[in-house]
Amino acid sequence: MASVTLSDVGKIYPGGVEAVKSIDLEIADGSLCVLVGPSGCGKSTLLRMVAGLETVTGGTVSIDGAPVNDREPAERDIAMVFQNYALYPHMSVYDNMAYGLRNRGTAKPEIDRKVREAARLLAIEPMLQRKPRQLSGGQRQRVAMGRAIVRDPKVFLFDEPLSNLDAKLRVQMRIELKRLQQRLGTTSIYVTHDQLEAMTLADLLVVMNGGEIEQIGTAMEVYERPQTTFVASFIGSPPMNLVPAAVADGVLRLTDSAAQVTLPADRRGLSGAVIVGVRPEDLRIDGGSETGGAETLAFPVTVTGVEPIGAESLLHSQTESGADVTVRLPGYAVHAAGAAMTLAAPAGKLHLFSADTGRRL
Repeated sequence: MASVTLSDVGKIYPGGVEAVKSIDLEIADGSLCVLVGPSGCGKSTLLRMVAGLETVTGGTVSIDGAPVNDREPAERDIAMVFQNYALYPHMSVYDNMAYGLRNRGTAKPEIDRKVREAARLLAIEPMLQRKPRQLSGGQRQRVAMGRAIVRDPKVFLFDEPLSNLDAKLRVQMRIELKRLQQRLGTTSIYVTHDQLEAMTLADLLVVMNGGEIEQIGTAMEVYERPQTTFVASFIGSPPMNLVPAAVADGVLRLTDSAAQVTLPADRRGLSGAVIVGVRPEDLRIDGGSETGGAETLAFPVTVTGVEPIGAESLLHSQTESGADVTVRLPGYAVHAAGAAMTLAAPAGKLHLFSADTGRRL
């Protein structure tokens, strides 16, 4: 096991394309760090720089306290699990898992012990003599993880390993992967664009956007206190609602609306244009006043649709200013498109962001 430290790490491709911009990140020994963000945000490039598959343009990558910029991938004591499994089709499961150990000159009894131990851990013992084509997607992914496990590396690197699996199997595999990582205690870096996958797996969640880190924290820290409108709109399913507003004299008023609320004492020094955020679960349908008051922001909306998803429903609507607002409701909700209603949120559940910078106020 080992810690991983990135100090001012950057990557500039030929032509001046800056894929990763001055990243500083400390990943503790034994933890599972998830890099999450949209396609093209730089998360896979960052992972590949840790692996040594991409050269570092600037800064230092350290593993277990030692800089590894000049080390070849094979010299970094890491194991990588890819999205496409990267199994040899002509080899058996056993031989796929043993291949790396044989190349390193490991003794046959030790290879056999490690392969069978990993196979037991991953519940693929009966499949050791099969070829990859005889396995399901989930079984192939277990083999790919087994090949990494037998190397007993300092660091595991996962590059969207579950993205080729169907939705049900992804849920099962991420539970198994988290349990496996906790059991092995190996420092791991996991890349995904799926924010739900990121939240369920991460000890440390790193949200990336445009080659930069937007926020670092535990999953719940990032969910409950997003530091930018990007994080607020990316983390959460459905994401946080964001509505334009303005603050003056301690009162928040929605744009193009009479709706207002008196802010808590610690926020009354704010003024000017803001973006107000509220999670779908913190909204309720309100039958009272449309203008709110000292403790509640109540505002009119027009229903645009209802999405039943089993034990709950998602009500979609628009404010007078045209902002989309989603409400999470229990059970099966029936509301006609075009219907007018009032939504309400407690003042303490409102998140305020700068309209200029998008940063949390």
